Amino acid sequence: MIKDITLGQYFPGKSAIHRLDPRTKLLGMIAYIVIVFIIKNTAAFLLPAIFALVSIYIARVPLSYVVRSLKPVRLLLVFMFIINLFMVRTGKSVISFWIIDITDEGIRQSVYITLRLILLLVGTSLMTLTTTPIALTDGLERLLMPLSRIRFPAHELAMMMTIALRFIPTLIEEADKIMKAQLARGADFESGNIVRRAKNMVPVLVPLFVSAFRRADELAMAMESRCYHGGEGRTRLNVLKFKKGDAVALLAFMLLTAAVIAAGRLLP
Repeated sequence: MIKDITLGQYFPGKSAIHRLDPRTKLLGMIAYIVIVFIIKNTAAFLLPAIFALVSIYIARVPLSYVVRSLKPVRLLLVFMFIINLFMVRTGKSVISFWIIDITDEGIRQSVYITLRLILLLVGTSLMTLTTTPIALTDGLERLLMPLSRIRFPAHELAMMMTIALRFIPTLIEEADKIMKAQLARGADFESGNIVRRAKNMVPVLVPLFVSAFRRADELAMAMESRCYHGGEGRTRLNVLKFKKGDAVALLAFMLLTAAVIAAGRLLP
């Protein structure tokens, strides 16, 4: 399960999506999130789903990599589905037994929230798989640069995101090694109830946090020894530039937004 976490992992490639400016991907991801949350009918969910599948095909990223991003949160998806199923009381009653009352509106909302989470996870996974953490940080910093006039810490925020994304795969690998070492010593992470399984994870979490703090301290000392002083006056090897492909990608997101809005108004 630890190896199934794909957040922060980069899949090397030379596809059209890999070559897009990271600012285009960030703006597109924001638009995609808005699109997913403004959908009001079932048929409209096909549009962002088809868009995501086409993007995966163009990026030449194996579908298994994207599907792996759903495995660590499958329990969350089931939990959100059940919560909405029993908490939404509006609509026509479909199943009524004792204190259980399931309505057609509850079923609809449960399906919608599950589909939204799946589409969001697929979209964010595709963005991180096709963009290096450094490029993603540069794009975020450039997008937030106008806010620096009001003393917004754009570079500091981007740097924190870079470090976080950079160390996620490292910590996942470290956690996997610790779990294998504990299993070799007779630890059991699968059997027992939730409380017992949570207690069994303590021998994994303690050394993992110790390792994370040690790595953070080493990184801070390395940056300080190199006289790192922030983004002001800093030069870059690869300067970000918008190209024709970025214009096409932004146009595609605009068309997708218009199509979803039209589907919401025209379809029941």
